[in-house]
Formats: sequence, C-alpha cells, structure tokens
Amino acid sequence: MGSAAIPTRVLGKTGIEVTCVGIGLWAIGGGFWGESDDSESLRAIDAAVDAGISFFDTADVYGDGHSEELLGRAMKGRRDRFIVATKIGWQGFDDKEKRSAYDTVDKVVSGVETNLQRLQTDYVDVIQYHIDFPERNMENFIAGFRKLQRDGKVRHYGLSTGNLDHLKAFNAHGGCETLQIDYSILNRTPEAEIFPYCQEHGIGTIVRGPLAMGILTGKFDADHSFADGDFRQRWQDNLDERKIFLDDLAKVEKLRPLADGRSLAQLALQFVLANPAVSVVIPGARTDKQLRANVAAAQLDPLSSEDLAYVDAVTPPGGGRRIWPA
Repeated sequence: MGSAAIPTRVLGKTGIEVTCVGIGLWAIGGGFWGESDDSESLRAIDAAVDAGISFFDTADVYGDGHSEELLGRAMKGRRDRFIVATKIGWQGFDDKEKRSAYDTVDKVVSGVETNLQRLQTDYVDVIQYHIDFPERNMENFIAGFRKLQRDGKVRHYGLSTGNLDHLKAFNAHGGCETLQIDYSILNRTPEAEIFPYCQEHGIGTIVRGPLAMGILTGKFDADHSFADGDFRQRWQDNLDERKIFLDDLAKVEKLRPLADGRSLAQLALQFVLANPAVSVVIPGARTDKQLRANVAAAQLDPLSSEDLAYVDAVTPPGGGRRIWPA
C-alpha cells in the first residue's frame, strides 16, 4: 500500500491523537448485515493495525456482542496498539416505554464491565451512550460513566446520536467529550447545528455512515438484491425507502465524474475528512482490500474547493437524510 502514514487528528477535548481514518466494526458482528466470516474479519482488523489505523469502534449490540468478542481476540497481546471505543444503551431496550433497561447507575456500571469482558481488556478509551432520544435514564449513564472513569475502566465518555437536543442534554454538565454521528455526502444535516455545537464545546466527532451503508461505493443499482438477513432489504421492499434509495442512486451517478483517480468510496471519505469539525471517520471494512482502500483515501491529495463546490451542487450543504438513528 505504500509507506505513507495516516494523518492524525485530536479527538476533541479527550486529547487523544487518533488516525483520521479508523474502522467501524458493526458489520463484522453479523446480524443486521447478514452473515460474516470471522477469519476474514480478523484479517481485516490485522490489516488495519498493519496499515497504522489506531481507532476501532464497536458496540454491545453489534452481533449481540460478537463484534466486541472478535476485537478482543484481535487485541490479545497488543492492547497498546488499539484506541477502543464501544457503546452501551440499546441492549435490553424497551420500545414501548422509550427507555433502556439501565435504570440504575449500578446497572450501567455492570453493563460496561460486560463490554470489557467481551473485549478482554480492563479499560476502554471511549465509552458511548448509544441511544437516539432523550429519556429518563440519561443521568444514570452520566453517573455510571463517571464512576467508571474514577475506577480507571473508562478513559473518556460521549454518546452516539443524531439528535441535537439529546446531545445538549447529555452535555448539560459539560462532561461529554465525543459524539458519534451519521454524516456523508447524502446526509449533511449535522453541518447546520450539530457540528458547530461540537466545535464550540470541544466535543470530538466520530463519523459513522460515511459511505451511506454502501450506496456511496457505487456498487448498487436499481435492481440490486440484498441478501437474506441484511436490513437493507427494506430499501427494496418498502415503497418509501425504495423511493429514497433510487434518489440516492441518481445522486451517486452525478458524482461519478468527480471520482477521477479515486474510487467513489474514497471520494465519499475525502468529503467527510474535508470538514474541520470531523475528528475521525469510521467506515466499515470486512476485508483486507476494503480496509486498504479506505486508508488510501486519507493519503490522497484532499478535495479542492472546486471539487467541494461540485458536491454542493449535487447535495446542498446541510441537506440530506439520516440513514440510521443512533
């Protein structure tokens, strides 16, 4: 791939220096994304380490903990080479009551300790509250995370959401250090208010969904069929979702001329990295090949002002849609 190092950025007021491209480990857990191959996933993590990536993001619900377990296996004997972010909050969620099962501080602490067990580590660098709307247990998460900080089991804490009111509520005490949020060429909504808020308060931003769940790779067309178990089947089966999917595909076609000398996926990653509010982008990668292409995006010449103006003409600043909530 070459010897060029991956550029680094500081993750907000955590002070942690991270590679600007990390890796998101949702898909390797299986579940929503269909079947996955553990040996292939472990090779992708190895390739990430070899390429110099330092930031790895997972969650308790990715494959019901399987993603964390795989990362734990990969870290064995070399924990110091991994900056680990994981999440808690969706597990055991009661949709009717609109609240998580973590209704005491002790349950939050115990839950994070379970994260640590799966990861086979005694601390995580960033723990994130994984929820999409303000709810009655928020204070338990803040108090639990702070206790875990005091005990050395958590270095920093933040949340994963696309809801500005939720972010403000979680940061009411000023302790929120990171935000994970969906952001891409097809979803520019964070630019309007959320990114400025994060910059004002020193909150490091972790961008998920930069490839819009595969749409911005350019590999889908209107007749694409998703495998059984892949949640993206709703783009085929739900009329409203299909309409949006087809509109997104039309935008991708308009972007193809801009991907000169780079892949569409690399263009999408470079767009995200061009925003000064972004600390790290975490595209998924299930294979060594995908991983290396993602890393190369950070090593190419950045997009020019003309390139960014072209993107603006296809998807106006601040526009688009959220593809996944938290």
